[in-house]
Amino acid sequence: MAKTPFFTCLAALALAAVPAAPALADGPIVQSAEAAKAAFAEDRKSILAMAGDFKVTFDMQESTPWMEGYTPLERKISGGYESVRVIEDTGTRIVLQHLLVTGDEANPYVVKHWRQDWEYQPAKILVFKGGDSWEWQDVPEKMRAGRWSQTVWQVDDSPRYAGWGEWETVHGIRRWRSNWTARPLARRDAIRNPVYDHYIGINRHQLTPTGWIHWQDNTKMVTPADGGAAKPVVQEYVLNTYERFNGYNVAAAEAYWAKTKDYWAAVRDKWDEVAAANGGIRIAQEASAGTSIAEQLLSLADAIKDGKDTPEAASAKALALIAEGTSGKGG
Repeated sequence: MAKTPFFTCLAALALAAVPAAPALADGPIVQSAEAAKAAFAEDRKSILAMAGDFKVTFDMQESTPWMEGYTPLERKISGGYESVRVIEDTGTRIVLQHLLVTGDEANPYVVKHWRQDWEYQPAKILVFKGGDSWEWQDVPEKMRAGRWSQTVWQVDDSPRYAGWGEWETVHGIRRWRSNWTARPLARRDAIRNPVYDHYIGINRHQLTPTGWIHWQDNTKMVTPADGGAAKPVVQEYVLNTYERFNGYNVAAAEAYWAKTKDYWAAVRDKWDEVAAANGGIRIAQEASAGTSIAEQLLSLADAIKDGKDTPEAASAKALALIAEGTSGKGG
């Protein structure tokens, strides 16, 4: 199957075993029933505010080296346009799909980018365990009340990382801060075969007058070959800024999603089915693509968009790829 243009576009835009990390970000929330109801409504408003059309700036900076002899990478800034759509809202679960629009006005190319799922008072989250594995992990019972989990999924709807935290207003700024989360290398790092092999970090989402920001405080870690405790290599700060803007081909994003949403719904359901049946997900990874089947899943969506395949036929092929890839026989 032909390679999708996604990975070329993503490179242009600069896109083992993980040790146990501290689990708690804040103490238990104590509030009255009325205050909890008001907070829940405000939390939903904050999450839904991240939907819309945006000009996005990606600002990445390695800073403090923790390993002797390591030289931090130079700062890298890139950008693009993203349409973020609410594709599910049950009240206590909100799903936001990011659609990256590249190319020019006359010749746009749409990438189904990352996805963020928000769940209120979660009992468990799907966490990265290192290498090619994600497993369900219980959220401490006393830390569930009043909090939301955020699960981030890759471009093919396979898992990336998950964390939980509290939406709050601090010094007049609305924010959500995660617990410590483990995640695999981003493609921008993975393709360089760096000394580090995973990140441990804290994510923050904060609303601004013109949009929102997602910033990450990441410690890049290396797992010793002998399987000992992972060691820190370098600190990294990532600031992704979303400014409301519709001066790009938003219609291209809308058209792509209208044609492929049923296909991607089937793909999401299959990943959920695998995670539920197996206590998590295990699938081979490729540095340039994420999972070993990512290019094929994205190419099937492009075939639907271009009228070369039907959603039903493409979905059947995609589900078979996921089944094989997660069986231990694929990839």
